[in-house]
Amino acid sequence: MARGCLQAVKLLMFAFNLLFWLGGCGILGVGIWLAATQGNFATLSSSFPSLSAANLLIVTGTFIMAIGFVGCIGAIKENKCLLLTFFVLLLLVLLLEVTVTVLFSAYTDKIDRYAQQDLKKGLHLYGTPGNVGLTNAWSIIQTDFRCCGVSNYTDWFEVYNATRVPDSCCLEFSESCGLHAPGTWWKAPCYETVKMWLQENLLAVGVFGLCTALVQILGLTFAMTMYCQVVKADTYCA
Repeated sequence: MARGCLQAVKLLMFAFNLLFWLGGCGILGVGIWLAATQGNFATLSSSFPSLSAANLLIVTGTFIMAIGFVGCIGAIKENKCLLLTFFVLLLLVLLLEVTVTVLFSAYTDKIDRYAQQDLKKGLHLYGTPGNVGLTNAWSIIQTDFRCCGVSNYTDWFEVYNATRVPDSCCLEFSESCGLHAPGTWWKAPCYETVKMWLQENLLAVGVFGLCTALVQILGLTFAMTMYCQVVKADTYCA
C-alpha cells in the first residue's frame, strides 16, 4: 500500500517539476531573446546598471530550471536528500518573496525617495558613451508614457545646463525639438506616471503573485508528501 502511494506521488511530483523546469526554460529563453534583440535596452538605474529585464529573466529562469531539475531527479531516484533540498530551496524562495513584499509595503515612502534620487542621477548618463542602454530606455519611457523627466521636465535642465530636454519629451517629435519652448514638451513626471500605470494594473500583478505562491505551495506539498512516503516505504521494506 505504501509503495503504491509512493508511485502515485512520484508521478505527480515528476510531472509538476517537469512543468516547473519547462517554465524555467521558457523564462530563460525570453531573457536570452531580450538580451540578443533588445541588448541596448537596459536599466534606468545608475546604481544597478546590470539590473535589466533581460538579466533578471536569465537569472530567474536559470534558478527555476535548477530547482526543477533537483525536484525531477529527486522524484525519479526517490532520493530523500534531493527531495529535502528541493523543499528547502523552494521554501527559501517563498519566504524571500514574502519578506520583500512586506518590506516594500512597510518602506514604500523611503523606496520612492531613493528611487527618484537614483533615477535623477541616472539622467546625467543620458547620451554619454557606453550608456546606450540607459539612453534608449529613457527615450522609450518618455515616448510611450508621454512624460518628461523624473519629477519634472526641469530635471533635464541640470543635465544639459540649459533650458532644453531630449527630443523624446516633445509633444510632436522632430529633430532638435527639445530646444523649443516648454509648451511643446510633455509636462507629466515619468515617475508618477509609471507608478500610476502600475497601480492601475495592480490587480493583474496581485493575481500573478497569488498564482505563483500557490504553485510554490503545491510544490512544497508534493515534495514533503513524497519525502514522507519514501521514509514510510524504506521503513516498510526494512
